[in-house]
Amino acid sequence: MSHAASPSAQKVRSGVLVGIGLMLLGTFLFSVNDVMGKWLVATYSVGQVLLLRGVAALAILLPIMRQQNIPIRIPPQPGLHAFRILLSTLEVACFYWAVTYLPLADVMTYYLAGPIYVAAFAVFWLGERIDRPRILAIAVGFIGVLIALRPSPATLSWPALIALAGSMFYALLMITTRKLRDTDDGTLVLGQMLGNVIFGIAVAPFAWVTPGWLDLAGLFLLGIVSMAAHACVNRSLKIAPASVVAPYQYTLIVWAIVLGYLAFGDIVEFWTLAGAAVICAAGVGLMLLEREAARRGREAKDIKDPVLPEA
Repeated sequence: MSHAASPSAQKVRSGVLVGIGLMLLGTFLFSVNDVMGKWLVATYSVGQVLLLRGVAALAILLPIMRQQNIPIRIPPQPGLHAFRILLSTLEVACFYWAVTYLPLADVMTYYLAGPIYVAAFAVFWLGERIDRPRILAIAVGFIGVLIALRPSPATLSWPALIALAGSMFYALLMITTRKLRDTDDGTLVLGQMLGNVIFGIAVAPFAWVTPGWLDLAGLFLLGIVSMAAHACVNRSLKIAPASVVAPYQYTLIVWAIVLGYLAFGDIVEFWTLAGAAVICAAGVGLMLLEREAARRGREAKDIKDPVLPEA
């Protein structure tokens, strides 16, 4: 005999799994975006990169929003939306500023601290529950970051501090997105791209370099990839708890190893590989914990509202 899972439990589990998948996809797209950005900031200022990528994203996004009849207007909770736009702009500016001076894998490693902040903030701001096993798994992931990073006085350089600040802004961005989960994805991404454009208009003229056709195409492609990445992460945070999906950003270190080698010829050291293995193990552990929690939730629901067994 078997028990049928309740429709609500199935819906919750499905939402969590889809949220995890979207976070993984968004993280990969952000990794591609980061590789392209590091290549471009070697020639162009951070402000110019943000300006042109924002313009490219808006050129794609606005017609899509019009076609889908998504209203372009000031949304409810404008103050929180403005705060989210500010966080998004600061986060990406810090990242591109940091990769101007540091290897891509190093900056990505700093950003892996982001999910730890998210898990803590989600408890106090969103009221999400985080139990001891999840805290342990997140702590193991942070140990993996330390193994890969091998802290030394060099990690306290200004570029490193900029990267750490960017990871904090990104964590706050994810929490704010969760608070605004009732807002449609198009409006959320529109705000982020407008923030890039406004920031670029303000600072790009001070260090403007006229791009060639190839670089111009790269700058516009950067905007398209970034828009797709934001859309995936935003949707992930709207359909699943932040403390569950955020730790899957640990896959950034995997993409840093692969893409760093392919794009820049970076040879990863042993300790970076060891740290990556620990981080991945923590991510798998979180996934297994979520599956177990979902199973217990289904069993509790069946006990409370028993379902007649099938013949």
